[in-house]
Amino acid sequence: MNLAIFFEPLPEELFGQVTNPKTVGAYLAPFIHSFPDWRSAEVVLIGLPEYRGTVDASNLTYEGPNRIRKELYRLIKGTGQWLVMDLGNLLPGIHLEDTYLRLKEVVEMVVDSGKFPILLGGSHDLTYGQFLGYEHLSKSVNLTLIDSQLDVAIEDDALPEANHLQRILLHEPNYLLGFTHLAHQAYLTDASMLGVLEKLHFELFRIGQVRQQMQEMEPVLRQADLISFDVSAIRHQDAPGQLQANPFGLTGEEACQLCWYAGQNDQLSSIGFYGYRPELDHRALTATTLATMIWYTIEGFYQRQGTLDFHSNHFLKFSVGFHDNPNKMFFYKNRHTQKWWMQVDDLSGQRPPLIVPCSYQDYLTAADGEVPNRWILMQTRL
Repeated sequence: MNLAIFFEPLPEELFGQVTNPKTVGAYLAPFIHSFPDWRSAEVVLIGLPEYRGTVDASNLTYEGPNRIRKELYRLIKGTGQWLVMDLGNLLPGIHLEDTYLRLKEVVEMVVDSGKFPILLGGSHDLTYGQFLGYEHLSKSVNLTLIDSQLDVAIEDDALPEANHLQRILLHEPNYLLGFTHLAHQAYLTDASMLGVLEKLHFELFRIGQVRQQMQEMEPVLRQADLISFDVSAIRHQDAPGQLQANPFGLTGEEACQLCWYAGQNDQLSSIGFYGYRPELDHRALTATTLATMIWYTIEGFYQRQGTLDFHSNHFLKFSVGFHDNPNKMFFYKNRHTQKWWMQVDDLSGQRPPLIVPCSYQDYLTAADGEVPNRWILMQTRL
């Protein structure tokens, strides 16, 4: 399939000239005159100027992805080799559902080719199209959402942006192995829905938990196959270009920290940034915040360790016994990165054991004779 037919080129007056050879813009190959040879890239940027799934879409400017690009291109390139290409903006379909399917095809093709797509949205319901891009895989996937609330509205007239999570959770065929939600705010979230998701053994972290246990979010993000980041999770002071004028939420620094963790995740194969409303971003502060988050994601990508061989000399293996149980729990620690993994055995013996990301605290919990909650959650999914 020729991806070029789905994209429109970027305006030359904005992205055709590079004045500083040390900036990100000097290292990107943008789609201006000819579609780039994206198969020779490692990371690809994809703009999604689609807002029909949100409120007040008729009065919008569709320059959101380009505003983010403008600020990203100005930043100084990081330490990695940065084989990044910008494919331009995805052409919306005739109907919103057509855009979802078009995004599905693009994500599917790019991920299958071993490239890492970074999606610049667009309303948050485009997460559904991103998720559909994994339907063809012969495995289940882990999804992580970072948002101030749960988008699971059940009203018949609910906007797609307000109920796309429900569509994902109810999608058939079901290929969702795990779901994690970060940074929701209790006063914006239905407690009964939280209870339903917890009974399904999904992980949910309030904004206070994320802030107080930031390092514990690293293993949480390390198990994600795809991540969707809604700008509404960031406080209004750092990201005013959003519908919610919420004074609480993640700081820009905390958002960048999460993106740094996400980029380093060898398992992560796509990430989307959604909810940016440029008409509310008068001094491009939100665009700058998002551009910096993307910068940290790419920089983290170039810190990845590659294939994990837990039997190599790069890993230390720890065995933890329990005084009232003959079984043992095994942990692995990377000598270089100091990151931890945990082996989860299928108690029924029908499946091979899984080695999943964990934290040092999980190891200490096991060493104290208690089974880590992360082990219990993974056991329920086997």
